[in-house]
Amino acid sequence: MDSLHLIYKIASERDEFEQIYKLNYQTFVEEIPQHSRNEHLRLVDRFDHENTYIIVKKKEEVVGMISVRANRPFSLDDKIANLDDYLPEGACPCEIRLLSVKEEFRKSYVFYKMVDLLVSHCLERKYNMAIISGVERQLRLYKRIGFQPFASLIENGDARFQPMFLTKEQFESSTKAFRRMMNRKVPSGKLLNFLPGPVPVHKEVEKAFAMPPISHRSQLFLNEMKEVRYKLRLYVNANFAQVVVGTGTLANEFIAAQLTRLPGKGLILANGEFGYRLINHARRFKLDFDTLEKAWNEPIQVEEIESYLRNHRDIRWIWTVHCETSTGFLYDLPAIQDVCKEYRVELCLDACSSVGVVPVDLQDVYLAAAVSGKGLKSYPGLAILFHRDTIEPDETLPRYIDLGLYHSSDGVPFTHSSNLASALNEALNWNHTIDLPSAGRIRRYFKEQELEVFGDDTYSPGVITICLPSDLSSRELGDRLKEKNILLSYESDYLLQRNWIQAAFMGVQDPESLPYLAAMIKQEADLMIKDWQAAL
Repeated sequence: MDSLHLIYKIASERDEFEQIYKLNYQTFVEEIPQHSRNEHLRLVDRFDHENTYIIVKKKEEVVGMISVRANRPFSLDDKIANLDDYLPEGACPCEIRLLSVKEEFRKSYVFYKMVDLLVSHCLERKYNMAIISGVERQLRLYKRIGFQPFASLIENGDARFQPMFLTKEQFESSTKAFRRMMNRKVPSGKLLNFLPGPVPVHKEVEKAFAMPPISHRSQLFLNEMKEVRYKLRLYVNANFAQVVVGTGTLANEFIAAQLTRLPGKGLILANGEFGYRLINHARRFKLDFDTLEKAWNEPIQVEEIESYLRNHRDIRWIWTVHCETSTGFLYDLPAIQDVCKEYRVELCLDACSSVGVVPVDLQDVYLAAAVSGKGLKSYPGLAILFHRDTIEPDETLPRYIDLGLYHSSDGVPFTHSSNLASALNEALNWNHTIDLPSAGRIRRYFKEQELEVFGDDTYSPGVITICLPSDLSSRELGDRLKEKNILLSYESDYLLQRNWIQAAFMGVQDPESLPYLAAMIKQEADLMIKDWQAAL
């Protein structure tokens, strides 16, 4: 089983529900004979309109599911008289039902991770307990997760079920044991890359990059570049996409150059390293602009942007990062787009750390910058420019950063890298974003280790910034983890100055390594403290 591309989420799409009904049939008709066969090979649960389905997907295929509902009566109310008498005092229960995992994914962590998301969902809705009818043959698995049996076995057709309940405390206790087990399963010699770039890439991307280079003037290359640009446009719902040999810094130079062509004053938002870099870009191009600045990691609210535009009617464009990589702060892009529409202001975006990490819709964005070597999970070296409108060449701009020249030359006015283009083309076949609820779950791993991390589930799941106490050196901690084959971001000047380290989840990573990573950071930090105390 390839666990690198499994997505855990709450079902929301029509196709996902249709696959749920078919999986229901396979499990509860064909495998566990609880219901009668039908010609449609689908089984819709009687509580379907009330159920929330936690699912796991491999690409577009639903490979596991579990449902939860809180409305009484539960199905167990029909089978156990006075059900509440069996539950602890103060219980606010929900019922878990319809557990199904396709056979090839059963001997894995899939069930545990679905329950992990399920517990988060329940706690958000103030349920403090979950009850379940556990099929008899899986009792050991349920107990390992933390479920506790109550009442007697229930017979249903040819199957027998054990009523069980799970509390937050039971799950947390089992979580610690699970993580200890998981830590042992991570090979000590395996390199774990949690850098924001270069990121781990898929094996097929490696193969594509290793192909012999071809001429950027060959029809074969031009066809591939056309395909890459088409995939990029679809990926973010943009009208046009250009791919340039270069970095994210170069992509933002392109945007600054185009802003020299727009009339009127601009507004640049900044609350971290990369917002302030945009200000530097603008100064170097001598743009006319104001700034809306906050301290690092202090949110800039949409209401503040709207107020500024209302009181400064001369603002004609806004330039901001989407994800502030230094802290993980994620701007509310749809809300900012709405404000820009209302005030007829063009929006420009540095989306280098968000495209490929979280869903991004650039339909109404004037210009946006991205890169190949972060969330798009390919090699660094390609700058990507998205633009809404047709752009004509402008001879007042330097040739290399004249976006119109790329647009009028089918994207290839100068020498290009076929290796980088092929790798990006392949990466776009495998790429998926992280759903935002995952941000809270990822951060929780670190908070449970008593590490101070920025943000909540509104922050990007692609970058976790950890603020170390003053008596610990971020450089020393990063060096110690590097010796153990764990690569974190800590060597940039702005991180060293603030004693921060970062774990990024932008590339192809195994989610099973997350608890191990959090535990290892805590372990090495504790060892550093002990070494420091022993030296006194």
